[in-house]
Amino acid sequence: MATRLDSKLNQLQQELPEGLLVDAAWLEANGYSSALRSQYVSSGWLDSPARRVYRRSRGPMTWQQVVISLQTMLDLPLTVGGRTALEQQGYAHYLSANVRTVHLYGPTRPPTWLDDLPLDVTFAWHNSLRLFPTDADTPPLPSPTIYSAAGAQLPVRYSSKERAVLELLDELPKHESFHQVDALMEGLSDLSPRRLQTLLEACSSVKVKRLFLFFADRHRHAWRPKLDLARIDLGSGKRVLVKGGRLDPQYDITVPADLGGQ
Repeated sequence: MATRLDSKLNQLQQELPEGLLVDAAWLEANGYSSALRSQYVSSGWLDSPARRVYRRSRGPMTWQQVVISLQTMLDLPLTVGGRTALEQQGYAHYLSANVRTVHLYGPTRPPTWLDDLPLDVTFAWHNSLRLFPTDADTPPLPSPTIYSAAGAQLPVRYSSKERAVLELLDELPKHESFHQVDALMEGLSDLSPRRLQTLLEACSSVKVKRLFLFFADRHRHAWRPKLDLARIDLGSGKRVLVKGGRLDPQYDITVPADLGGQ
């Protein structure tokens, strides 16, 4: 029996990189019974930071480890997007100093135990199919930081900056600031017009598309003339986004009066 337990423990050490998390369902599917899990926890071989959640470490936990666990160990179609993706790709100085909310995008909700983890950040899930019904974009981007475990190089999967800025614009005006987004857009001089074209054609939000083009025109980036607006559905009618704001006649949206013209 001891030999079998040692073999299972060795197997777990190979299958579960140190620091990453799995849930009870993953362990059960891989042959680790409830009794075995309890024994591993009581012996200190596994830590249980939340009910029915396990990790092979007692060291500090990071939100990146949690996200990598969701994306790789549990194989969930979740991507770090919006504000968080932009912060992690070098644009934090336009948005905020510290990550307090990690924005996750995907077609299905992440597990509820995320809220029970002992972290100083919260996770916010956004249904990616609402903004991109056909789930448009390119393959996952390289991670700014790579988590190394047991010889494996595990990147966090982020939205491209082109997609992330559209996801961020979706949060206007309730959850994001026009003026922070304006400063961010001024710095986005290196976006890919080809990727933008694909995303703007696939995006279902008229508000997001009009806002993006408003800011693009305002900052006159070199990639802006390369976009073919004839292929982008901008809808019809006005969109009142700011009460008491000024109406932009080009895109029929109200923006803060103090934002100024192009």
